[in-house]
Amino acid sequence: MDPLTLLDHACRVTGGPAVMCGPVRLDYQGLRALADRIGRDLEARGARPGDRVAALFPNCHLYLACYFAALLRRLVLVPLNVRLSRREMRAILAHSGARVLIGEPVLAAPLLRHGAAAGDGWIAGPTGIGGAGAEAKTPPDTVHLYYTSGTTGEPKGVILTGGNLGAHVDMTLRELGFSARDAWLHAAPMFHLADAWAVWTVTAAGGTHVLLPRFEPAAALELMCGEGVTITNLVPTMLMGLLAEAQKRGRAPRSLRLLLSGGAPIAPSVVARIGERLGCDYAQTYGLTETSPFLTFSMLHEEQRALPTEARLRLLARTGRPARGVELRVVRPPGAEVFGDVPADDQTVGEVVARGPTVTPGYWRDPEATRAAFLGGWFHTGDLGTIDAHGSLNLVDRLKDVILTGGETVYSTEVESALYEHPGVREAAVFGVPDDTWGESVRAAVVPGERGVAAGELVAFCRERLARYKCPRQVDFVEALPRTGSGKIDKKALREPFWRGRSRQIN
Repeated sequence: MDPLTLLDHACRVTGGPAVMCGPVRLDYQGLRALADRIGRDLEARGARPGDRVAALFPNCHLYLACYFAALLRRLVLVPLNVRLSRREMRAILAHSGARVLIGEPVLAAPLLRHGAAAGDGWIAGPTGIGGAGAEAKTPPDTVHLYYTSGTTGEPKGVILTGGNLGAHVDMTLRELGFSARDAWLHAAPMFHLADAWAVWTVTAAGGTHVLLPRFEPAAALELMCGEGVTITNLVPTMLMGLLAEAQKRGRAPRSLRLLLSGGAPIAPSVVARIGERLGCDYAQTYGLTETSPFLTFSMLHEEQRALPTEARLRLLARTGRPARGVELRVVRPPGAEVFGDVPADDQTVGEVVARGPTVTPGYWRDPEATRAAFLGGWFHTGDLGTIDAHGSLNLVDRLKDVILTGGETVYSTEVESALYEHPGVREAAVFGVPDDTWGESVRAAVVPGERGVAAGELVAFCRERLARYKCPRQVDFVEALPRTGSGKIDKKALREPFWRGRSRQIN
């Protein structure tokens, strides 16, 4: 589907609500009118086709309209993470060469140099950025620059094109069965593709956008129940919070048909709780900013639905099969230009590589990173996994999160999956710390559930399920795990204090 026609198509075929944002209610014609107003304001501030325009909003109807305003005027939108410091935001503005910034006034005003003017709920103006970034030209058909969260290094500007966007819309419409009857809850941040992909797919289906400015489990559950939400995507910490809230209040959204989640492992027991407490189907997803984002889904084929309950839950907790149009392989050696497929035995670990119409053409102003990411003509994800005879992928770790202890390899996600089986664990992150005897040792940071749990109990629990060398030697209990802008657990932040002062991050 041509992204430029999405709003026009929705205006023609949909007569129902398009946007529910607090007291604001819009149909698609109203959303189109708002996008046109914002587009005219951006042009008045100096934005021209091909220019980068940064956006800084919480989830709201104005942000939704900004996505369409930029697309319709052929501007390249640069979504900014609201959690970043001003220094980090200025670095992204400089690297992207954004000429204009639009945003919520309190958030955006400190980043504007001069000439800013307020609209109806937004402020827009020139950034004052000059130099090579501002003068550089984006490749043809570029529509977005998304800056990665930077858990493994400096953030990079991921180029996404209209072709990427259109292919992802077509794929998700079919894979997820969207229709005009669907209401999507924008709960994950719209500055990240964990949610932003749905801006286009929901509109293509003529569905309803329900917007939650800031995720709180109680508020999310209330919106789901009150606004007839049928589908959403939650990062794991949101999902666990929603489950706890639904249990506490004894309430479930009857309209919810499908809950998506990704970015961390999930235990089959949690999948079972989703069905029991929320009364909906569940699918694990996997993808990256560079892939628009989805590469896989764990949704079951018809014949798999007849399997025994435990088998079905295990399949739903896997990373899943490749999405339509995606070519995906698991190869060795990782990060190489010449590589071969691992055996489809679901045991041999290799790097996940992919290609297809949803994959980025490269990184903005970073030809070296682009070359390194596309060795051998495939996009190298940096993720490690196994694949079975049916082509189902199961992630085991990121390359940089692997733990080497006493000559043995430990995949942190395997240990996390074991921890998540314990009813006293709400969230868990496993990482390697220096150990003078073993090189590295396994350490876990855990957010306990309501029933609480002791460190020794968790270690013993893991030893019943895993080899001793894989089990945490130390468990730290924390109120919350550090997060990247996309909501993923930031293991780099967890590891850093233990490796500080060392010349290398392996031992």
